[in-house]
Amino acid sequence: MKKYLSLIILVILLSGCADPLPADKLHYVGEWQNKEMALLILADGTVAYKRLKGGGSTSINGPLKEFVGDDFVVGILFMTTTFDVSSPPQENNGLWTMTVDGVKLTRVSE
Repeated sequence: MKKYLSLIILVILLSGCADPLPADKLHYVGEWQNKEMALLILADGTVAYKRLKGGGSTSINGPLKEFVGDDFVVGILFMTTTFDVSSPPQENNGLWTMTVDGVKLTRVSE
């Protein structure tokens, strides 16, 4: 039991270790949505994600660890998820969009 308590405390401490987004990636910040996915990226490096697919849902909340090109990695230690960004954030006529894991998202707020 003591071993699990130590692990839980470590996870809680590490979850506060998000690094702020680099200046060249601040255009990722905001609340991005479509009918099946919601993605919130904060400037402090916190990420919240939820996706509905195939009758189920997946959600992830955690620190953004790093960017790999346009893609970004979220999680702690060995428990990470890489988000595949095939189209990075771009503005067209005042509307911001990006495509993550094959889903086109629109920024609804910053």
